[in-house]
Order: sequence, then C-alpha cells, then structure tokens
Amino acid sequence: MSAVPMTHPQSAFGRFLRVAVQSAALAAIWVAADFVARKLALPVPGGVVGLVALLALLFCGGIAPRWVKAGADWLLSDMLLFFIPAAVAAVQYGGLFMEDGWRLALVVVGGTLMVMVAVAFAVDRAAGLERRLALRRALVARHAARA
Repeated sequence: MSAVPMTHPQSAFGRFLRVAVQSAALAAIWVAADFVARKLALPVPGGVVGLVALLALLFCGGIAPRWVKAGADWLLSDMLLFFIPAAVAAVQYGGLFMEDGWRLALVVVGGTLMVMVAVAFAVDRAAGLERRLALRRALVARHAARA
C-alpha cells in the first residue's frame, strides 16, 4: 500500500471549482470598479478602486475573507505568469536598458521601497486595529461575565 495519501477526486474538483468561482468574483469586482472609474473619470485606475471596494467589503463584513481566500491565494501564487509580457518587452527593448538602465533600476528600486513602506505601514495599522478589537471583545466578555 502506498504511503502517499490519495485525494478524493471530488474534493480536488471542489477545490478547483472554489478557486475558479472566487477568482471570477475577484475579476468581477475589478471589472465593475474599472467601469466605475472610467465612467466617473476618476484619476486612479479601476484596480485601485476595486482594491478599496474589496477592502471596504472585507472590513464591514459584506464579504467574509474565506469567500475570496482560495481565489486570491491562487492569483498570488501564479503572479509570475501575469508578468511574462513585461519580461518579453524587456528583451525586445534591450537598447533602452543599455541606454537608460540605471534610471529604470532607480525607479524599480524606489518603487519597491515605497511599496514595502506602504505595506509595512498598512500591516502595522491593521495589527493595531486587530489588537484594539480583541481588547474590546475581551473587555465586553469580561463585563458580560460579571453581569
């Protein structure tokens, strides 16, 4: 008998279906946000509007994180595939990189640092919010237990 556990075919299909539906839902949010951003002539891309909308829905409880987790995990795990066109463009425009490569590298490094700082700030704020909410829940539970 094999030491490798067998996965039930239905569970694999169920996972595939869950990932597909959740990815489609995330894409639908992006399409709707892009439509809104274009119609309202917003100065930010639809992807940013969609991200803010999804974040608002997650924070207010309109969407449970488990409803989008599998799709988001799949999209993030295969993110490199979405950047293949950029790699092809880099090969096609080799002269540009030879001429202005240091400027491009500076922009990439600077942009990466800005993203890292923004993510660190957002994670710090979210962790602080989580701590405050946990403390509030603990205080409410303690108060309810005394009453």
